[in-house]
This record gives sequence, structure tokens and C-alpha cells, in this order.
Amino acid sequence: MGNRYTFILLICMILGSSFATENNPLAINTGFKFAESAAKVTRFYPNPATTVINFEFDKTVDKSYTLLICNFLGKRMTETRITESKITVSLDDQYFRGLYIYQLRDQSNRIVESGRFQVVK
Repeated sequence: MGNRYTFILLICMILGSSFATENNPLAINTGFKFAESAAKVTRFYPNPATTVINFEFDKTVDKSYTLLICNFLGKRMTETRITESKITVSLDDQYFRGLYIYQLRDQSNRIVESGRFQVVK
């Protein structure tokens, strides 16, 4: 009996997901498009961080990009121009325990990529 319900649920999920394609006129249009390009920040570690955090960037990252780190309330903590494929940010006494947001911004200050990391001290 349980296998029958699992099978029916699986079939409904497969059929339901086929209606949510981009070309379907009945699909909900949110106006949001995912970026076609690959991620520019290839890796950031360690997460959670204690004293430093390292960011590694894709080779295609322009040298005019900046890395902005804000706390979860929006206060700017660090802003660094990308000069190499790897940047180490020191988490000084201004960084308290909590979540932080990083943003990779282009020359016109548009957000290219963003993410979050945690600091534990």
C-alpha cells in the first residue's frame, strides 16, 4: 500500500515539474533570470572562519572588480579591489560572531555574484 502512494507521488512530481519550463505560457513569470555565466568566486574557505577567510576567483574575473564584505545588518566591513586570483581577508576585532555577506561587484558597482559565510570567534 505504501509503495503505491510513493509511486503515485513520484509520477505527480515528474508530471508537475514538466509544466514549469521556461517556454510554457502557463508558467509563472517572475521576471528573474539566472546568470548564464559561470561563478566568478570559485571557492571561499574556511567556512566557518575564525581569523582569516580566503577567496579564490575564476581566471575571467576582471581586475576592476571589487570584493565587498558586509555584516548581516548591511554595515560595510571590508572593500578590496581584486588584484590576484586569490585574496585573503583578515578578520580583525571588528568581525564578531555571525553571518557575513560577500559581494563581487563590477566597475559600475553592479553585483556580479554574492554569497554568505559565517564567523565564529
